[in-house]
Amino acid sequence: MSARALVLIGGWEGHEPRETFETVKPLLTEVGLECDDHESLAPLTNEESLKEYSVIVPCWTMDTLPQGASEALNNAIQHHGVSLAGWHGGMGDAFRSDAQYNFIVGGQFVAHPGDIHDYAVDIVQPDHPITAGLPTSFAVHSEQYYMHVDPSLNVLASTKVTGKGAPWANGVTMPVVWTRTHGKGRVAYSSLGHNAKDFQNEPIRILAARCILWAAGLIGSETNTPLTAGA
Repeated sequence: MSARALVLIGGWEGHEPRETFETVKPLLTEVGLECDDHESLAPLTNEESLKEYSVIVPCWTMDTLPQGASEALNNAIQHHGVSLAGWHGGMGDAFRSDAQYNFIVGGQFVAHPGDIHDYAVDIVQPDHPITAGLPTSFAVHSEQYYMHVDPSLNVLASTKVTGKGAPWANGVTMPVVWTRTHGKGRVAYSSLGHNAKDFQNEPIRILAARCILWAAGLIGSETNTPLTAGA
């Protein structure tokens, strides 16, 4: 059976969910991931249908899960091995009032001190399939997410908080890209990618795509290699 992704596109339009997904989609389909995108959360309420997907990709900021969706999503990931992957607020601030969803993700957005500014992202696991071949440090001009995170995360990239909005937090090492497991399912997340313009920064685009491909099982094995940097 081919690998399939359920992509949920909606929520707050400031994150340009459709536009950001379209910049990442070519990197997914060229590796063989079939993308089934919906501008509705209704698919999350059908546990049997969720089990047919390799990975669920939420591009949906600041909303509430419909009745039954939290349990269906948790069961699909924890018990049936469906994976979850995504980026920025589309995954890390999708359903902030749902504790079970946030437990699956492993983190929750709480602030971006200083709003848009320059900062560096440092790769701390350069040999992981999600980060392989990327610069060990690269510059970003965007929001720098401050998140409440699970201490069990497998952190692949981090940043030093530098924003002027909360100087008492400056110097804190904040996870940017991570993986984890939730029962039988894989979870991969990148906090980068505020809008479509951010994805012109190639490492941001590649990290988002590789998070999804790794979660779907399409990179990271002996027979599958990661997208090459600059792809």
